[in-house]
Amino acid sequence: MRTWQVERRKRTRHLIELGGLVVKARVVDLTSDDRGIILGALLWMADKLQSDQGERARALWAAKGKQAFEADPATHIRSLVLIARCQSASTFLPQRTS
Repeated sequence: MRTWQVERRKRTRHLIELGGLVVKARVVDLTSDDRGIILGALLWMADKLQSDQGERARALWAAKGKQAFEADPATHIRSLVLIARCQSASTFLPQRTS
């Protein structure tokens, strides 16, 4: 398989995982799958992270996310396995030089 194909598959997998988090957080259901609302909320979150309250928001959200993963061990284990697979797969890819 070509390097670009491996990279594309990695990116696709990553995007699918991020979409899964949006579903797991019930955002899709709570917004009736309204893409405008979802994008607006994500933009608000990005603004918050870039503000002077960014570190506090990051810490609060990280704790809440960790708590959610721990409440559903199967999801947490799958996430750890996927992260490990992505990390091990990247060791076999040629490293880019700047």
